[in-house]
Amino acid sequence: MELADTAAIITGGASGLGEATARGFAARGAKITVLDRDRIRGETTAREIGGHFVETDVTDEASVAAAIAEALDRMGSINAAINCAGIADAAKTIGRDGPHPLDLFQRTVDINLVGTFNVARLAADAMQHNAPAQDGARGVIINTASIAAFDGQKGQTAYAASKGGVVGLCLPMARDLARSGIRVMTIAPGIFMTPMLAGLGQDVQDQLAADVPCPPRLGDPSEYAALAAFIINAGYLNGEVIRIDGALRMR
Repeated sequence: MELADTAAIITGGASGLGEATARGFAARGAKITVLDRDRIRGETTAREIGGHFVETDVTDEASVAAAIAEALDRMGSINAAINCAGIADAAKTIGRDGPHPLDLFQRTVDINLVGTFNVARLAADAMQHNAPAQDGARGVIINTASIAAFDGQKGQTAYAASKGGVVGLCLPMARDLARSGIRVMTIAPGIFMTPMLAGLGQDVQDQLAADVPCPPRLGDPSEYAALAAFIINAGYLNGEVIRIDGALRMR
């Protein structure tokens, strides 16, 4: 696949990693449909890149099905799905106010893991109808985990569990979809300069960056987008998780 021939849906495409991917792909000729709950930012991003926006709740089957139907109508096909929608709420298993709120754990897993699977399965259903390339390829799904899946910190039980689930589904999903010519890859980012981190203040950002071996800085969302673009182009990559973290191993 070449980006110029790509028709992609990108969840969480209104900000952070998703927005950077939408902008990076569009700049290289891809057709883009941005899926996000933030209508204002989503419409702005889509308008600026010449794409389309669909307000979408990734945890809702009907919402995602409608978004994919609209994307198909607008772009003619879907051969790439990049899942960047997610949340990172924090709470300790037992904190000052008592045990970890169960609803917070369920919400985190629902959005980060169930939402990822929901979009992936419905996108794959659309992709299987694409005409195959010479090697049988019909599309690629890129999910977003985190290095927290491997090196979860205090207060990250819900987040690490949800992202660990995203890692766990990569290989079996790739095997499931192999006969349809659909690849499945996962990116596990380290600490990136997303809107969430931007609000923490420079001192906190500097402290986080100091823990990264090389280069000693926070990741730029455009670097995630560049890796996603490489995965699109590298047709033999399948069923694998790629860390992009500057060799950071959190303690």
